[in-house]
Amino acid sequence: MTQSRSTWLGCSLGSLLAVLVLVLQTMNQEAEGANILGVFPGHGPSHLIVHMSVMKALAEKGHNVTTISTIVPKVTHKNIKQIVVPLITPEEEKLLNSGISGMAKEKGSIWTTMKVMVGSMSMMVEKQVELLEHPRFQELHQNKDNKFDVVFAGFFVNSYLVGLGARFNAPVIICWSGAPMLWVNKFLGNPELSTVPQMQIGVAQGEVMTFQQRIQNFVSTLSFDALDAYLEIKYKHFYNRVWGSDKSMPSYEEAKQNVSLVFCNSHAISEGPIRANVPAVVEVGGIQIKNKPDPLPQDIKEFLDKAKNGAVLFSLGSNLKGEHIKPDVVSTIFKALSSIKQQVIWKWEDLEKTPGKASNILYKKWLPQDDILAHPNIKLFITHAGKGGVSEAQYHGVPMLALPVFGDQPGNADKLALSGYGLSLDLNSMQVEEFKEAIKEITENPKYAQKLKAFSQLYRDRPMSAQESVVYWTEYVIRHHGAPHMQSPLVKMGFMASNNYDIYILAILVLYILVKINKIFWLFIWRKFVAKNTQKTKLKQN
Repeated sequence: MTQSRSTWLGCSLGSLLAVLVLVLQTMNQEAEGANILGVFPGHGPSHLIVHMSVMKALAEKGHNVTTISTIVPKVTHKNIKQIVVPLITPEEEKLLNSGISGMAKEKGSIWTTMKVMVGSMSMMVEKQVELLEHPRFQELHQNKDNKFDVVFAGFFVNSYLVGLGARFNAPVIICWSGAPMLWVNKFLGNPELSTVPQMQIGVAQGEVMTFQQRIQNFVSTLSFDALDAYLEIKYKHFYNRVWGSDKSMPSYEEAKQNVSLVFCNSHAISEGPIRANVPAVVEVGGIQIKNKPDPLPQDIKEFLDKAKNGAVLFSLGSNLKGEHIKPDVVSTIFKALSSIKQQVIWKWEDLEKTPGKASNILYKKWLPQDDILAHPNIKLFITHAGKGGVSEAQYHGVPMLALPVFGDQPGNADKLALSGYGLSLDLNSMQVEEFKEAIKEITENPKYAQKLKAFSQLYRDRPMSAQESVVYWTEYVIRHHGAPHMQSPLVKMGFMASNNYDIYILAILVLYILVKINKIFWLFIWRKFVAKNTQKTKLKQN
């Protein structure tokens, strides 16, 4: 009996020790976290906010994050090691600003954006490759002590970043600041459908496109296809320029087939459009929105707290500066905003040369936009209708007055107006009274706030938050060594096969052969019977 009890105690203690060792190992692995690299060569601050918010979610989970970018990030965390490599010279910045300024002075459309992209903004697109050639970046992969479990690539017309996976021997996750579209769909074999509204087509959730919109959407899809074909030539050139001399690197075509996942800053269930997505497309719309707002700077807090009649936030985003807007338009905006009863926070870069002085206007060079929109006294957000700002306003239930300029902004503006979340005006043609009437309508008519309150509840209702989704799927990719089982076969099928063009060609060829055989058969019948009988009849008559 004593021996049995001793044996039992020994087994129990052994089992307990084994469990404790396993728990300690697990805790140690979680404490160490994965090593994650984020490469963000784009020059757009709003895009970088989305990318860095993804990185912050992983850093908060305890992962070791390293990022390299060309501008200083606004979003950061103690677990993020930042490497900033400024590449844009003052002359290039001036050229870039002239392109944005040109778009700001024209009516916003996708055609304006595409024209600038292949013009002055092409410099910004090509400039990104210089980050991969910079010594600071070279140090990351040449130092053998740097081991990364996954690499994030911030996408903005830079598909050559797919080479990062082979360079660091790690899975690649694409981070994209918008909804699924052609340029990111191709990485994962996500079906591209001309019946799904493109970013510049404004359609309310659940509504269908009109015939005119479908024509515009079809033409736009073809235009994006053509632009993508042009850009692919440049991507391949850049890829070979950076990595072509390294025999261990796969070809550009092969590298494109090794993307594990794409995080898209969208939430189709609430925002629309509803469309088919492969499992490797993960939507994390609103990733930059904090679960709990940070405390506001003291001057902004005091300014908003005393707003008895409510407050208005006016910001045209991080790319569009006050100097890009026509002076007469700035004057129109100031006359309207200085005469309303609400307090106004106006994002304006040159605090030495403001549009004018008014007791109800506070000018700020940079704004913690998400935190301001969370303040209960904010009654209206006057915005350029960029994806990030619209998402934040929708999350916090703040009605909007859209003044779109370029890119996806006109489509976003149309969509929010059609959905009842606010109104949209043309920045360059609006008059003072028209602007004031729009502000009055939105702030005094409760229907806009009510619509957004219902949307906000839908936008927030998810099985996992955007941050939780980022953490889960990133760790999933790491656990499953790139998760190749999630990849759609379309990625490896090629243009002809993935679009069934080879089947169409075969069908046309078979049809052609059948028509030929049919023609020969009936010609034979005609000659054998009809023509022969006709000839006999003619001979008898003669």
